[in-house]
Amino acid sequence: MTLGGRPMMPPPGAPVEELLVARFRGHARRLFWSALVMIGVCGATAFFYDNLPTGFENWMLLAAAAFVVMLLVVFPFLVWLSRTYTVTTRRVIVRDGLGARRRRELSHTRGYSIAVRRGLFQRMWGAGTIALSNGVDAPLRLLNVPNASLVHEVLADQIEVNQILAHRDEHSNFSA
Repeated sequence: MTLGGRPMMPPPGAPVEELLVARFRGHARRLFWSALVMIGVCGATAFFYDNLPTGFENWMLLAAAAFVVMLLVVFPFLVWLSRTYTVTTRRVIVRDGLGARRRRELSHTRGYSIAVRRGLFQRMWGAGTIALSNGVDAPLRLLNVPNASLVHEVLADQIEVNQILAHRDEHSNFSA
């Protein structure tokens, strides 16, 4: 519903649609070392191919290169790719895991504290680690979040809006 191009608040007690605010992964700078390993393995394999001492064969070189790439390039990329953070108008959702998926949620309505930790390299890249704690459960950690200050502001705004709506709905039930 809009009024003059501005969205209207839903009437008290009406269900509020859950909308996607943001979906993101940890900062990709984590893959820097994997990229260097990939470049090094490709260079070393190209140099040593057909130049190995007797007794070694090219298939051994290729097998070793493939093993190193799988272990130090593909696996870290899959770990990075498997963890997603989702912020909606109702909650924060963290999904991670390669084989078994794990999902943790934290509702904006219940409220929580937001702590941002930014190390030296995180500050250089505008990233940070955000810990969300409701005081009951273990803190929900969003690791290496890009634009951490912007995500912090969005989370604080969502808490405020959800608590205002919950308070308004609570008081409309008493007056009805």
